[in-house]
Amino acid sequence: MIRALSELLDNDYDLLGIDANERSITFRFAMYLQQHFPDWTVDCEYNRDGAEPKRLGHLELYPDSEDDEAKTVFPDVIVHWRGTRRNYLVLEFKKSTSRVDRQIDLRKLRGYKQQLGYEHALFVEVGTEGQAIITVLEWA
Repeated sequence: MIRALSELLDNDYDLLGIDANERSITFRFAMYLQQHFPDWTVDCEYNRDGAEPKRLGHLELYPDSEDDEAKTVFPDVIVHWRGTRRNYLVLEFKKSTSRVDRQIDLRKLRGYKQQLGYEHALFVEVGTEGQAIITVLEWA
């Protein structure tokens, strides 16, 4: 995981430097992460729990493709086996320029572990606007 973050910083510093959309950044990270998890599937914004939409009932968070306040249950990046309950890693990313409360992402990460069975959950904040760095790494 750390190697994938390093690859993101080394190869895509231009995306971070121009404060590109979070989805662009997480897509690139997921490409690097997949190389380090060849036996797993790495997905971005995956909204399924088997065939059903992902839900985190205790947080009253449900899938909503129109969400612009980070309140849905589309994890930014996951490492899992599709169609099974094998959920290894879930990540939520935030840009350092984001004004959305990071506690929302941390609550979602804890919910993914408790309700959806992810073994590991990590919050990542990336520096943008000229700072291609990781500013926060926090396991939930």
